[in-house]
Amino acid sequence: MACSPLEQFAIIPLIPIHIGNLYLSSTNSSLSILLTISLVLLLVHFITLNGGHLVPNAWQSFVEIIYDFVLNLVNEQISGPSSIKQRFSPLIFVTFTFLSSSNLIGMIPYSFTVTSHFIITLGLSLSLFIGITIVGFQTHGLHFFSFLLPQGVPLPLAPLLVLLELISYRFRALSLGIRLFANMMAGHSLVKILSGFARTMLSMGGIMYLAHLAPFLIVFALTGLELGVAILQAYVFTILIRIHLNDAINLH
Repeated sequence: MACSPLEQFAIIPLIPIHIGNLYLSSTNSSLSILLTISLVLLLVHFITLNGGHLVPNAWQSFVEIIYDFVLNLVNEQISGPSSIKQRFSPLIFVTFTFLSSSNLIGMIPYSFTVTSHFIITLGLSLSLFIGITIVGFQTHGLHFFSFLLPQGVPLPLAPLLVLLELISYRFRALSLGIRLFANMMAGHSLVKILSGFARTMLSMGGIMYLAHLAPFLIVFALTGLELGVAILQAYVFTILIRIHLNDAINLH
């Protein structure tokens, strides 16, 4: 019986934990998140141990390149003094590192892609947007509400535009979560479908045994494409977070 391409996204309880009506079981999703965070923290810890190497090795150079890359994007997209940029650089770096690591680990066979679940991506984007909103109020106070009403708007249109801007602002978090989850889920599903198609053709024998090479070549190409998408989606997510953060700080 053929397996569904959606089975790879199933949440599987590993350690059942029930406390009254609370279900706190450890799952493959939570395990994947813990492994991702642990691997990233261990890598950064060993690289920065004793201040790092004066002459960077390959791993230290790799992390420094990523950090410089993220820092340059923050400097380019967030206006204001350098103190403000340095304040939010760690948040952007951690977000990009976590998403890119999660996406890449999800490409390993028999692993789990946590970003293929909407509850994970929505929770991440929603928490970041709550933080961005808090930063906006801390920076501007009640004047932060002025972003709901662009300058020069006729007074009769003001209520309608305020409502539209408020709905648009609230849907930013939703759109961020949907974009990341949809791209990761669609790519993995497509690779799974084509892999199953190639395996079926291989089991048929005869001329179909030779014909299976075409799907396998497509799967190979799609795997390379998915690796690029994994990095690209983390990049797009953090780019949009920086843009929204800049809007909250500078009311653009």
